[in-house]
Amino acid sequence: MSDAKTPHTPTDSCRVVRSGEAYRGKQGLTYLRGLTRETAGSTAICMTVVVLTPGARAKTHVHRGVETAAYVIEGQAEMFFGPRLQDHVDVAAGDYVYIPPDVPHLVMNRSDSPATALVAHTAPNDQEGIVLLPELDSLIA
Repeated sequence: MSDAKTPHTPTDSCRVVRSGEAYRGKQGLTYLRGLTRETAGSTAICMTVVVLTPGARAKTHVHRGVETAAYVIEGQAEMFFGPRLQDHVDVAAGDYVYIPPDVPHLVMNRSDSPATALVAHTAPNDQEGIVLLPELDSLIA
């Protein structure tokens, strides 16, 4: 039971974070600012929205020590993953995607329509732990 006289610190209070301005992530995709350490004081989770315009393509990367989950809100995209990007999945609105920590991956939208997904990471910031793997980018045309 909570004591009404107990003061709350910013990190132990519920809060609403309004979707924010767009920014370009290290991996080359456009995100809408969301729930992060900076906006909510989170310590082990973040959520943002990624928008893949037609033709959008991420740079191949890994999230070191960070799990990633995504829910495709609209559109379709594809992801190549694995040590040499040898594995492939197609995703569409209504699909969930899980990416374990440290798995190289590349996401792209080859369709004529935008794709939008809600993305969560087990890190306080969506750009934390990203390591680009430019040596793998040319494996996917």
